Amino acid sequence: LRADIFENIHARFSSKGFGYLLENGIWYKNAEFLHSTTLTSVGHAALFTGGNVSRHGISGNDWIDPTTGDRVYCVGDNRHNILHQKKIPYKGVSPLNLTSSTIGDELIRATNRNSRVFSVSIKDRGAIIPGGYLGKAFWYSSKTGEFITSTYYYREYPEWVNLWNKKKETDRYKNHRWDLLYDKVSYIFKDSDSRPQEKGYKKLGTTFPHNLSNENLEDYYSSLQYTPMGDELTLNFVLELIKMEKLGKHDHPDMLAVSFSGLDYVGHAFGPHSLEYEDHILRLDIILETLFSHVDKTIGMNNTLIILASDHGVDLIPEYHQTINIPAGRLNPEEFILAANTALKKKYDIAEDLIQTFWNPYIYLELDNIKKLGLNISGVEKSAANELINFPGIAMAVTRTELQEGHIPPSPVMEKIRAAFHPERSGNVFIVQEKHWYLYHDPDTYAAMHGSPYEYDTHIPVLLAGKGLKPQIVNRIVHPENIAPTIAFYLQINPPSGSIGSPLKEIVESLNNEINSCLLYTSDA
Repeated sequence: LRADIFENIHARFSSKGFGYLLENGIWYKNAEFLHSTTLTSVGHAALFTGGNVSRHGISGNDWIDPTTGDRVYCVGDNRHNILHQKKIPYKGVSPLNLTSSTIGDELIRATNRNSRVFSVSIKDRGAIIPGGYLGKAFWYSSKTGEFITSTYYYREYPEWVNLWNKKKETDRYKNHRWDLLYDKVSYIFKDSDSRPQEKGYKKLGTTFPHNLSNENLEDYYSSLQYTPMGDELTLNFVLELIKMEKLGKHDHPDMLAVSFSGLDYVGHAFGPHSLEYEDHILRLDIILETLFSHVDKTIGMNNTLIILASDHGVDLIPEYHQTINIPAGRLNPEEFILAANTALKKKYDIAEDLIQTFWNPYIYLELDNIKKLGLNISGVEKSAANELINFPGIAMAVTRTELQEGHIPPSPVMEKIRAAFHPERSGNVFIVQEKHWYLYHDPDTYAAMHGSPYEYDTHIPVLLAGKGLKPQIVNRIVHPENIAPTIAFYLQINPPSGSIGSPLKEIVESLNNEINSCLLYTSDA
């Protein structure tokens, strides 16, 4: 969720959805992540641990294990397969790779396991990382249209989950279509429905209405992720979870983390300056209204702290930027790896490749080849960086050695790169693209991308609403890494073990005022 898009249309929000938070909460307009790797897993880890990459351990959605040379998925764990499914290599999942506790873990520990934490998302990583080590996580299966979990969390599905999945809620969209929620003339991007730069997904097409029917069942289930209907399914599952798990009905606070991931998919497929992206946010407004209304009826808003944030922003489609004369393009990792490998072979007079692969945002070297040839790793890193920096679209190439030894010039971008560095999991050369250049391991799958250290990816909206918090707009720069320690302060529990942030002062002041008012009232009585 980009902060600027949110700000552009907030006047059209329902007073009971996004508007509830705007009217009753504290709106931080200038919240910006400290790290440069603005990817799903890293953003979720920062939000729920309050830490940077070296503290929470999630260096990207994927990275290379330096000891084995194998790809590691951020929530991968071969010990824990999907519940009631056969073990498949690289398909098991758990929070194993987190190296910090989460705010939910600390809540459960502080209440001697009487509090409960549940996390739900379309994406497995969007559920597992917020759920932490002690919570329970569920996510959507694009193969079956069900919400699933792994053997890390359960030996058997709770009966209510089995019953929900048996209802086949996904099937009710089979003959459905995604059309505009309101009259087209009311949309900012009403003239942006038919753009050649958009990619869509499967048979959804790139213009309204988007027909959801697809004779291929797996394609149908996966397509729902690229529509508001995926978030509607998430909401439906969450409402059942609240009811059946009796959240908020006990003597200790419970935590519910919900990642409405559909907007991310829509941003990738259509771009943030699209009619689809705008309509999806307006539909999210109604989804939040339904969620908040249910919470108010069953638990009470006065008993609930709500935090809204995003794991990252998203850039505009590079080809669209080109049409308005803003320099932009797409980087193809195969091309810059080939170019760098060719140059390194010539430099060292060798036949072997010295660069293995690229996973955002790192180049990983062929360490076995370097060792066999007797080359110095830091020297190869620097040589590779010098070659990569000459490639069109690459703004910076920073080596692991430079980051480890602190030999980097001070600048806002470099500070974000430093916050994204992990001494074991980060690669050998950190690549930063030029502004508005698309950088991903697959250069053509999506229309638009995030993952850069630039404002359009790091700047997100942050809103908090709850008992004792007075409505206000805050324009000073804050960081989403402050959210977890703020919740800890609010609940009077320990912050997560990897937290580097401090409680947001507006929340501290509001709660101190609330406490002082109570003390004065007691004294007068």
